Amino acid sequence: MADPVEPRLAQGREHVVATVDEIPPGSSKVVPIGRHGVGVYNVNGTYYAIANYCPHEGGPLCSGRARGRTVVDDSVPGDQVMVRDQEFIYCPWHQWGFELATGTTAVKPEWSIRTYPVRVVGDSVIVQA
Repeated sequence: MADPVEPRLAQGREHVVATVDEIPPGSSKVVPIGRHGVGVYNVNGTYYAIANYCPHEGGPLCSGRARGRTVVDDSVPGDQVMVRDQEFIYCPWHQWGFELATGTTAVKPEWSIRTYPVRVVGDSVIVQA
């Protein structure tokens, strides 16, 4: 028997998408809001929500890995270092990276992804999308 499909939530309102225990620091959850869904991320206690859609070729962005960004640092072996751990999501198809807080990408800034406000009330995680 197939798993039941979660109904899509309407856009343009607030949705309780999880409890804080369901999305502990360092984890995420894709919720069925809109056509492609929305990924909700907990980065060290700060919650972010981003569309589950990569504008490059339509990939499922939130199936990728959340990690930091590599920057040049001549003072370390290899001349590079990872910064801002888990603050970027990388599309699993072609590794385009998007900042969770703003939806921007360095690859093609005009192709930024939509982000959504998230707030915690009590133990409920609420996304406005």
